[in-house]
Amino acid sequence: MSRYIATRAIRGANALVTEAELMLNKAITEKGPDTPVAFPNTAYYLPLIYGMTNTEVETLGQLQPVLSHARTLLHPVPSKKHWTPYLGETLDGGMATLLAAETIEAVRFVYGLQPERMPGFELAGGTAYSNNGDGLVGHLNGPIDDIQLRSWGIQLVDGRMPGFAAIVGAAKSNEVAVQIVRELQRRNILTFLSGNVNGRSIIHQLQEEGVELGYDTYTVPFGTDTISAIYALGFATRSALTFGGLKAGQARDILLYNRERVFAFVLALGEVDDLKYAAAAGAINFGFPVIADTVIPEILPTGVTSYEHVVSMPFNEIDGKDDLERAERLVQKCIEVRGVKVQVSDVPVPVPYGSAFEGEVVRKTDMRVEFGGKYARAYEYLYMAPMDEVVDGQIKIVGPGFEEIAEKGAMDMGIVVKVAGRKMQDDFEPVLERQIHYFINGASGIQHIGQRDIAWIRISNNAAEKGFDLEHFGKILHARFHADFGAIVDKVQVTIYTEPAKVEEWLDKARVSYDFRNRRLADLTDDAVEEFYSCTLCQSFAPNHVCVVSPERLGLCGAYNWLDCKASFSINPTGPNQPIKLGKIVDPKKGYWEGTNEYAKRGSNGVVEDLAMYSIMENPMTACGCFESIVMLIPEANGVMVVSREDTSMTPAGMTFSTLAGMAGGGMQTPGVMGVGKYYLISPKFISADGGFKRVVWMSSYLKESMADELRAVAEREGDPDLLDRIADERDVNTVDDLLAWMEEHNHPALVMDMIF
Repeated sequence: MSRYIATRAIRGANALVTEAELMLNKAITEKGPDTPVAFPNTAYYLPLIYGMTNTEVETLGQLQPVLSHARTLLHPVPSKKHWTPYLGETLDGGMATLLAAETIEAVRFVYGLQPERMPGFELAGGTAYSNNGDGLVGHLNGPIDDIQLRSWGIQLVDGRMPGFAAIVGAAKSNEVAVQIVRELQRRNILTFLSGNVNGRSIIHQLQEEGVELGYDTYTVPFGTDTISAIYALGFATRSALTFGGLKAGQARDILLYNRERVFAFVLALGEVDDLKYAAAAGAINFGFPVIADTVIPEILPTGVTSYEHVVSMPFNEIDGKDDLERAERLVQKCIEVRGVKVQVSDVPVPVPYGSAFEGEVVRKTDMRVEFGGKYARAYEYLYMAPMDEVVDGQIKIVGPGFEEIAEKGAMDMGIVVKVAGRKMQDDFEPVLERQIHYFINGASGIQHIGQRDIAWIRISNNAAEKGFDLEHFGKILHARFHADFGAIVDKVQVTIYTEPAKVEEWLDKARVSYDFRNRRLADLTDDAVEEFYSCTLCQSFAPNHVCVVSPERLGLCGAYNWLDCKASFSINPTGPNQPIKLGKIVDPKKGYWEGTNEYAKRGSNGVVEDLAMYSIMENPMTACGCFESIVMLIPEANGVMVVSREDTSMTPAGMTFSTLAGMAGGGMQTPGVMGVGKYYLISPKFISADGGFKRVVWMSSYLKESMADELRAVAEREGDPDLLDRIADERDVNTVDDLLAWMEEHNHPALVMDMIF
C-alpha cells in the first residue's frame, strides 16, 4: 500500500470531516436542529448514511451522530519514519469522507444550494430554468431519485447497461472530454460527472461542445465539485437496497454486493488533490477501482476490488496516433480493470451508436426532417418469408430521399423488413418488429417514438450534416437483427418506402397483419398453453427473485411478455428465459401448478416455497425492484391501490411509491404487496383470485390517463362501463378516510364484494 496515497487520502478525510462539522454546526445554529433535511424523491433518506449506518436522517440534528461516527473512523496522517500497512486506515478514511460528503450535500439542500446551478445549462428531457439577471440558469441533477433508479433497473439487470462510470475532474481538452463520453455511451455505460481541476469541470467542457446531458443520454452531471461524487456512491448503495433485498445497516453486505454485482469504476481526470484521494478511497470500499490519467502511485490487487485498486495511466504516455485514440484506449483500460462485460454492435452509420442514445429527444429547433407525427405518416412492418425470397443485406429506397424536403419539414415513410430463418416462426414477427424502435433509437441524433402505424421518427440537423440518410435505417436494422437475433434470423432485407402509392400499398398490407396478430394474441391464454417461461434476468441484481411469465401475465418490468420469452429461449436455449412445464394443476383459481411451484422453489434458492399466479393475498410473485407499478392492499377499503412508478405523490397508505417499493422489491414475497408490469392491469387474470379489476379503488392518474382506452375496455369487460370513473386518484384523495368517503359517494363495487382477506 502506497504511503503517499495513504497520506493524501487520510489528510483529505480529516479535512472534509472537519469542514462538515463546521458547516453542520453553523446550520444548526442558524436554522435549528429540527430543520428538515432530505434528498428529493427517495425512500432511503440520505442513502449512503442510511445504508452504512441504518440512520434515518430527517433533521439537521440527526446528522451530528453521523459525523461523530465519521470522526471515529479517522486515523493520524502516516509517519514519515515508520511504514505500516496503511490500507485499512485509508479505507476507513474513505468511508469517513463519504459520510462527511453526504452530510455537506444535505446541508447545502437546506440552504437551497443543491442541485447546483449553471448558467446556460440544459439537461436532456428539459429542465426548470430561472433568470437571475445573468441569463438562463439550469440545474444539474443532484441526487438521482428512486423513480429513475428503478426505470434504469431492467437495463441494469439485462446487460444493456453493463455498469457505470464516475468521472471526476476535467479532461486534457474539450475534444478529449467528448471522446471519453462517446466511448462510454457507445458501450452503454452509465456515466456520472462531477468535480473540477482548477475550477474547470468536464461538465463545462461537454456543455461548451453542445453534448446533451441528462438521464436520457446515460450521461448525468451531478456537480462541479468533488463532493458531488457522493451521489454516485449513494446510487450504488440504493442499488443494493433496492434490488438486492439488503437492509440498512448491513454495511459489509452492501459493499460486497457492489463489488460482485455493480460494475463501476472511477475515472479521475487531471490533478488529484487530497480530497480526490479521500473520495477515491471511499469508492474502493465499494470494490470500485480508480483509474487516473496522471502520474500517481498504483495499488495492486488485495481483494477489496476484483483487480487493481488504483491504476495510473498518464494520458500523454498512452499509445495512440492522437488524443482521441488515447481517450478511447483510456476508456478501454477502465473497462479492463473493472471487468465490465460489454457488447458493442458494429453498426455502419456516420453518427455515434449505442443504447445510451435510446432516450434522446430531437427538438423541433434541432430537427432536419420528421416522418410521422402531426404532419406525416410513418409505419414499420416486419414479416417472415421463405429463404429464397430474401436477399440478405439488400437495402432499397423506393421513392425520394429527404434532400428536397425543407428544413424542419415532414414526409411519409414506411419501413418494411423481410426476414428469413430456419428457426423463424410466425409468432416471432411482432417480437422482432418491436425491436425496430430500440434499434433505430440507438443512433445519436435520431428520435423514434411509437410502433406499428403510429411511428414517429425525427432526424436531427447534426445527424443529417454527418451524412445520415434513409439508407442508414436499413443498415442499422440489418446489423442489429443479425447481432441480436442471429439464432433465429439468417437473412434480413429492408425496403424504405417514400413514394406515395407504395407507402399506401404497404400500409394496407401491414394493417392486415397487425389485425391478424391482435386476434392471434387474444387467443393466447394461460389455459391454451402447456408451458410458461421463467425470467431470471434480474437475478444478477436480486438473486432470490423469480419471475414467471405467462400469456396473460407479462413480466413485472413490462419489457417481456410470453412471446418475447419464447423467442428468447429459441435464440439462447441456456439463457434467462426457460420453459416451465406446467404439469398438474393444483388450484386453477389461484393459479398454482406443480411446475410453477417447483420452479419457484428452485429458482429462488429455496426462499419462495409456492407461487400463486393470480393472487396478491396468497404467495404473490416476488419482484426485483424494476417494476412499472405497485399493487397494494388497502384493508379498510376492501380493495387495492395501483401506484405508478412515475407518481411521486402521497398515497392513501401514507407512503409514496419510493417507500412502497422497499416493501415490494428485493425478491421478497409479501402478501398484499406486489410489483407488476402496468399492462397486467388489463389482463383477465389480474388478481382474478381476489376479485380482479373491480378491487382497484385508487390508481395513479398517470395510469388512468396514459392507459385510458385500455382501462375503459376492461371496465366494459367487467360489466361496469363507468368503473374507471369510480376509481380515485391522487387528485381526489390521499388518505384512507377520504378514500372511503369517495367510494361511498361514487358507489364503488368493492364496498359490496366479499372480504378480500
